[in-house]
Amino acid sequence: MSTPPVSSFSEARTYLVYLFLLLFSLAGIWGILARGSHLVPHQTVAHSGAVAGSVGVKQAEAAPTDGIVGQLWINLRSPLGILFTQIIVILIAARVFNRLFRLMGQPPVMGEMVAGIVLGPSVLGLFYPAAMNFVFPAVSMDTLRLLSQLGVVLFMFVVGMELNLTHIREKGSASIMISHASILVPFVMGTALSLFLFQPLAPAGTSFTAFALFIGVAMSITAFPVLARILEDRGLSKTVLGSIAITCAAVDDVTAWCVLALVIAIVKASGIAVSLGTIVFTGVFVLAMFMIVRPWLGRTVKHESYDRSGDRRMIATVMVIVLACALITEAIGVHALFGAFMAGVIMPESVAFRTFLREKLETFSSSALLPLFFAFTGLRTEIGLLNDWSSWLTTIIIIAVAIAGKLGGSMLMSRWTGMSWSHSYAIGVLMNTRGLVELVVLNIGYDLGILSGRIFAMLVIMALVTTFMTGPLLSLVKRQIDEPLGLAQEVT
Repeated sequence: MSTPPVSSFSEARTYLVYLFLLLFSLAGIWGILARGSHLVPHQTVAHSGAVAGSVGVKQAEAAPTDGIVGQLWINLRSPLGILFTQIIVILIAARVFNRLFRLMGQPPVMGEMVAGIVLGPSVLGLFYPAAMNFVFPAVSMDTLRLLSQLGVVLFMFVVGMELNLTHIREKGSASIMISHASILVPFVMGTALSLFLFQPLAPAGTSFTAFALFIGVAMSITAFPVLARILEDRGLSKTVLGSIAITCAAVDDVTAWCVLALVIAIVKASGIAVSLGTIVFTGVFVLAMFMIVRPWLGRTVKHESYDRSGDRRMIATVMVIVLACALITEAIGVHALFGAFMAGVIMPESVAFRTFLREKLETFSSSALLPLFFAFTGLRTEIGLLNDWSSWLTTIIIIAVAIAGKLGGSMLMSRWTGMSWSHSYAIGVLMNTRGLVELVVLNIGYDLGILSGRIFAMLVIMALVTTFMTGPLLSLVKRQIDEPLGLAQEVT
């Protein structure tokens, strides 16, 4: 008769000791709780009744039923539970619309923008208001707004990082002329349009100067990241046409954000002296970024190793720089997003370094945080405010002016520089793409009180329409834009 191995006895003994430890611990905890259940803290005896009563009222108000179901409900509707619910709903909706718009041949970011509108009062709030109030109660909006702002800060950092200043400097006069026309023409038309929009649509207490300048900026925006992805998807990123479009969009972005910083300084300042001080501080900040931070970063990157520990150090350093720049410009009074944008612009021009940062930061911010911003924008957009024919007529006029200024101004200047009509038209269509950057700008205007709910909804619709039309309009001249530009050599 064989005897069991020694290892089996050892294993059984280990389990017995473990079981004894569990039973002893449970018995000890039960005994301690039973012994101390009748104890009352001396300092709270006099107030125990009041405290217990207040807690009981809060629990009765929070829980729909008693027992475990009521406790589950209380946990679900805690601030953290609400935030997790919102994130889950937003990411699922963004993913669904992302895939739907990809199948339609549109940039996926368009789907996420539309998903935000659908989750807001314009669709979900209209058909299922109880569901919208359950997922997005009013008390949770501040938390969602702050979290979404973090995503936009990282997004603007990536936008700034994608700008190639050397590429801009090397372009010829034709690209500069086109980019200036694509800014000045819509800006002038936007400020002229504000003469008719100001009285019926501007919020009370808003100055005409701030309103007109902001409408001009909103009309002048080109969505640099969306445009770059459209060019890449269509195989145009390496062509002369794509190079000109990228250069013009880059100049547009830099100029528009500088003008926007000026507008914000005017709005926030309490007097001329304060406004001038804000502008001076902003200039000092920009100079310090280029003359101090950028050279230091270049030296740091050159001596940094890209192993696991080096990755952590570099990401931590870059995040501190981005958030510090955002904090500085927020304190100066020109908005945190301008600081994040400048942090991206001054990053070292090493392709490997910028690719490394983009892979580490853009994936998370684009897939997890930016959908929160789209949802927050959608919750602000009440298309139901456009409840009469005059509101929709005004919206159509805004869209027409936006297209005429941006597409028309860019196309005519492109034609003036010697391009064919088809290539000039393609440049105009690309420059008319507004996308996410426009939503960022509009939210700034809404936060500053420059835009009312009605004009905000109109401009959001304009941003969606002008971005949505880019793909179909480009397809009209697909065959022609594959041909040589016929442009003067100075452009290249």
